Amino acid sequence: MGDIHIRREGHAGRISLTRAKALNALSHDMCLAIDAALLDWADDDSVAVIVIDAEGEKAFCAGGDIAHMYDTGRAGDFSYGRRFWADEYRMNARLAEYEKPVVSFLQGFVMGGGVGVGCHVSHRVVCENTQVAMPECGIGLIPDVGGTYLLANAPGRSGTYLGLTGARMGPADAIHAGFADMFLPQADWEDAKAALVATGDTSALRPATPPAQALLAEHRAEIDAAFGCPTLAGIMESLEQSGSDFAKRTASTLARNSPLAMGCTLAMLRALGPDATIRDALMQEFRFTWRSMEQSDFLEGIRAAIIDKDRSPRWRHARIEDVADADIAAMLAPLGRDELTFSTSGKD
Repeated sequence: MGDIHIRREGHAGRISLTRAKALNALSHDMCLAIDAALLDWADDDSVAVIVIDAEGEKAFCAGGDIAHMYDTGRAGDFSYGRRFWADEYRMNARLAEYEKPVVSFLQGFVMGGGVGVGCHVSHRVVCENTQVAMPECGIGLIPDVGGTYLLANAPGRSGTYLGLTGARMGPADAIHAGFADMFLPQADWEDAKAALVATGDTSALRPATPPAQALLAEHRAEIDAAFGCPTLAGIMESLEQSGSDFAKRTASTLARNSPLAMGCTLAMLRALGPDATIRDALMQEFRFTWRSMEQSDFLEGIRAAIIDKDRSPRWRHARIEDVADADIAAMLAPLGRDELTFSTSGKD
């Protein structure tokens, strides 16, 4: 079975992440396997619905498997990471645009790469312990895997807040922000999956009322006021002037994150207008990630958080105010012949 189990059952194509001990971290090979399965089932009339789930209680998928990316990047080889991201982003787009219904069951941590697999599909199911987040700015990266598309379409300025802080969403907030569609108690999941397999019909899903967790709604006015500011410095100033406990916690989080990553994230979200597509978001994200190991805080962020675990990253910019518009423009400039492309084969 390895890290992923792909098979047909009844009327369903089944994709199960099986790296529970690694919180189902998404590897390059897993991305390629998911994409290949989607291509295989697209014209298969015996497959009426796709079901994506994961083993273990702790996580649907807590992010990408970045250890090898770090090792190769530190050695000066940026090609592996760029291939990983390109193939992953093509897979993310295919899930978002898939013509058959896709149902994801999202327990525990759903972060980074897990959002890319589970939160772009047509039917996104959360449960009591679901925790969704895009915490990339904390490791010097931007919310990617199409995350900026979801964040840009979240109500008010909640997407900007979530993208810059990496704040976690429980089931109610995940639905409110547009990262999920329905709450279903985890005790009912196996019956729901069995019904999908037996019928191929998503009407078999019977959503319930999620637990009351209204962080985003509770702080909506304060979030909109602060994160509606056009600059990072303005956001910080608004939070500091507020002085509320929520504002203090939020400002403290922003002070820890990579200034360059946050500046680029803010610019990317502002650039995604109402007519933007997930492909627009992924292409913009790829411009950052293509350059990230050489020109951003990404490798340093991984070192501090995952390798040395000293939690003391040495960012390229000491303060938010030090990030110039030119620094952001350089990270997000078109890539020319290296621009991300999409194709029906999943390959360039």
